[in-house]
Amino acid sequence: MSRKREVPDHWHATWSAQPSWSQDLQHQRSAVNPHQVGHSASYRQTTPQKVATKPAPPSPKQPKEPRRRFTFGGWAFWVAVIILVSGGIGFSAVALLLKLPALPNCPSIFWPTASASVRLYCAQLAANKRTTKDLLEAIALIDALPKDHPLRPEINRHIEEWSVEILAIGEEKFQAGQLEEAIEIANRIPRDVPAFKLVKEQIEAWQSLWQKASGIYAQAEEQLRQSNWTLAFREAVKLTTIDNQYWAAVKYNQLVDLIQIGRDDSQKLDEAYRLSKTGRIDDILKAIEAAEKITPKSFAYKEAQDLIAECGNKLLKLATSRLEQRNWQGVLEIANKLPASVKLPDVKADLIDLANALSSAESGSVGDLEIAIASVQKLGTDRPLYDKGQELIDRWQREIEDVARLERARAFASSGLISDLQIAIAEAQLIPNRNPRYQEARAEISQWTRRIQTIEDQPYLDRATQLASFGGAESLQEAIQEARRIAPNRALYSEAQSKINDWTRTVQRLQDQPYLDNARTLANSGNLPAAIAAAEQIKSGRVLYGEAQSLIKGWKTEVLGQQRLQQAYQAATPGTPEAVAEAIRLARQVPSSAKVRGDAVSAVNRWSYQLLALAQDRAAFSLTEAIRLAKMIPSGTEAYNAAQVQIQGWQKILEPPPPLVVVPPSTDAPLSLEPPEHELPLDDN
Repeated sequence: MSRKREVPDHWHATWSAQPSWSQDLQHQRSAVNPHQVGHSASYRQTTPQKVATKPAPPSPKQPKEPRRRFTFGGWAFWVAVIILVSGGIGFSAVALLLKLPALPNCPSIFWPTASASVRLYCAQLAANKRTTKDLLEAIALIDALPKDHPLRPEINRHIEEWSVEILAIGEEKFQAGQLEEAIEIANRIPRDVPAFKLVKEQIEAWQSLWQKASGIYAQAEEQLRQSNWTLAFREAVKLTTIDNQYWAAVKYNQLVDLIQIGRDDSQKLDEAYRLSKTGRIDDILKAIEAAEKITPKSFAYKEAQDLIAECGNKLLKLATSRLEQRNWQGVLEIANKLPASVKLPDVKADLIDLANALSSAESGSVGDLEIAIASVQKLGTDRPLYDKGQELIDRWQREIEDVARLERARAFASSGLISDLQIAIAEAQLIPNRNPRYQEARAEISQWTRRIQTIEDQPYLDRATQLASFGGAESLQEAIQEARRIAPNRALYSEAQSKINDWTRTVQRLQDQPYLDNARTLANSGNLPAAIAAAEQIKSGRVLYGEAQSLIKGWKTEVLGQQRLQQAYQAATPGTPEAVAEAIRLARQVPSSAKVRGDAVSAVNRWSYQLLALAQDRAAFSLTEAIRLAKMIPSGTEAYNAAQVQIQGWQKILEPPPPLVVVPPSTDAPLSLEPPEHELPLDDN
């Protein structure tokens, strides 16, 4: 339904105050899109139509009249003047009536006195800019009108429409991942407008969806921290179902990148951890180098940094251990290789200073020790290795005292007298076990103690050696007794025991050699049992026991061979095939090392031919029995191969001939006595 155009009262004041109203009207029309002015018909503008008068058609030609002189005083002049004046006034009046009023200048309006239509119009202009600020200004501009205003339905419709547009802007922010900005935009919609319930619902929907996506992302991160790459990817895929471009695309891609980086970095760290546990300096440095490659955006970055710190502590521990061992070269090796990533620059500098001080103190002289002490004293209390430096200083100060004691002890020991050596030992024993030179002092004490023991025990050993030089069992026994006066743990004890062992073996050889010689004599005469009994008189632990046992073993083997050969001869006496076979079995049991082994082999071969002859004789009566006898000849005998050939021949005789197979002729072809073409008989010619 169209509405009658209404012109507000204050517009007349505005038009009268604007001298160039026609130019402002044209500017407003060019600046405002007539389709964006609003939905109210009262604000639709129509463009005035130009009024044009058609020229009068030319009148038909009249016959010429004589030209008259025109005078101002004639009646025709005044008639023309009256027509022009009255026509001009009328045209001006019509033009004024048809002329549209100028649109309001919204920025300069005094709103407390502005009408509702003006507010609605200006609000529509502001809302057309489609920005949050302008939409809110549009809402505020018309929402200020009374609730019972006749235009309130139209106002509420616009407010709801513009609120929805504000929420759409917030939705764009929300989709871009800017939740707080989206909520802030939505909350700027006035709470007292009817459309505010939409704001609350939209904010709750945003927060719920955001909370759900954040939970999924947090769960994926937790799986990443635990290096569960497959589970983390499953959680990441859930983000693609979220109705939000930020979570479904941006954050999902971020998670996928983190998973890939984490998987690759985890493999690098596994190798780095393995290297760090070997305890070797080069491997620990390689582990640090591998951990340094883990980027900060990786979930393994913190773990990598912890590994670097752990490796740094391991290197520091190794360097400290080398400090305690006074291995200054090893300390410098570690210090110079400490990378910057372990973040121990002060420790590195202190290690180098302490290593140089150790190098100075290495000679052990009092002067060098004092130089080392002065060098370490430069480390202030704020230095990381200050305490270790103080330990070295204390060590070197005590070492200076120890050097003086050792020098005095060595001076006493230089005379070589037992009394002076005992004084030197007493002086060196004053160095406590916690002092740096304690081990050196103990080495000197041990050396001087051995010198005293050597001086004291050498006469016993010399006297024993002199007695042993006379030879004979009695002299050797006396020498052994004299040498045994040197107690264990004495300097010459090992030498004395070595001589005692040599003399003891000599005595045993002198005592047992007659038994062994007698046994050999009996064996050579053929009385092997008596020889064995004579050799067994030499007991275990005696010097000739091993030699006697070797002879006894050989003689027992010979006795066993003779017994087996005699048993074989006795078994072969009946001459039957079974007796001969038993004789062969017994003779083959003669040991290969026995002297009668050759006789046994000859007998076995002879008996194998005897068995073959018996089998051949039996073949005249029974081939089966002949085969059985021939098979009794064992392999390895001379008659074995001949027996096998004979057996094969007899078996062929016993085998029946194969039956004759008659092939019946084919029933399809006539019986012919002519041979086939390929089997024709040869021509006689």
